[in-house]
Amino acid sequence: MSTPRFDALLFDAGGVVVIPDPHAIGDALGVATTFRDGHRAHYAAMRALEGDALAAGGTPSIEHLDWNVYRAAYAASLGVLDPDLAHARLARIWSALLWRARIEESVAALWKLFHRKVPIGIVSNASGQIEGILRVQGVCQVGAGAGVPVTVVVDSHVVGVAKPDPRIFDPALEALGNPDRSRVGYIGDSFINDVAGAAAAGLVPLHLDPYRMYADFGHERIESLHDLLEWV
Repeated sequence: MSTPRFDALLFDAGGVVVIPDPHAIGDALGVATTFRDGHRAHYAAMRALEGDALAAGGTPSIEHLDWNVYRAAYAASLGVLDPDLAHARLARIWSALLWRARIEESVAALWKLFHRKVPIGIVSNASGQIEGILRVQGVCQVGAGAGVPVTVVVDSHVVGVAKPDPRIFDPALEALGNPDRSRVGYIGDSFINDVAGAAAAGLVPLHLDPYRMYADFGHERIESLHDLLEWV
């Protein structure tokens, strides 16, 4: 076995354990959509979203992310190539509550980490809804429940600070008992919010990139949460 790298792990929610409901999006766009179609479309859309922000130059932040770019790229991945049509149709259903489709592979990995007694928590840019969604969908919750028991769920709306601001990680680290930050991994699907934010907080950022969309960036990436099992 590999030498353990991490004493605790923190995870983003969107793009790591849940994605936007692909069936709701497919219905809005008028196309048949499988979970796998929506899964790949999400990561392609994230790459387009961040590529657009990075192309503007300077140090991008959450304010530079144009989610119309995300929606257009998501729709294009499903074969809807008219960005205006995509925007009009997706605007009717788009809300924070759309991020509710479980990534079963990720949930299975969280259970394995829990059974290995790895301290785990969630730190998400959200709108006050993410703890409830994760609980209702059986992904995870603080303490006992239908999902994976975790130590903490941090929602940016609740704590008043959002990634990439490193302060968002402070409540989660306190709940974990203030471990050595260099021994805490943070897994997210965003280079701008997650990799940059975790690095600024002194954590070890691991970019979840299952389709190798960021292969040219040079930072550390994983393709599945199961990859983490080698390091705990």
